[in-house]
Amino acid sequence: MLDMHALLQAGSQAVQGAAVAADAVGKGYALIGAGLAGGLATLGAGVGIGRVGGQAVEGMARQPENSAKIQTAMIIAAALIEGVALFAAVIAFVMQGKVHF
Repeated sequence: MLDMHALLQAGSQAVQGAAVAADAVGKGYALIGAGLAGGLATLGAGVGIGRVGGQAVEGMARQPENSAKIQTAMIIAAALIEGVALFAAVIAFVMQGKVHF
């Protein structure tokens, strides 16, 4: 919502001056980029954890005697994936915080 407001604000400022409008449009694109970065990081983490969980369940079904090892490896992999997603979300918030109108 804030990204759209920033983009509309940038569009309204285009009438006032070319230099100001170019800077504002660039800031609007920066906010769109920050939103896409956070969204794609979350989407990628969800897909990654889903695949890890699905493959772990499949592995446990094929070899029940190795369930403990598979589950441990799955939890470690899921934690690493979540860590990367959290780092990407923090970077997206930092990017958004750097843009000032």
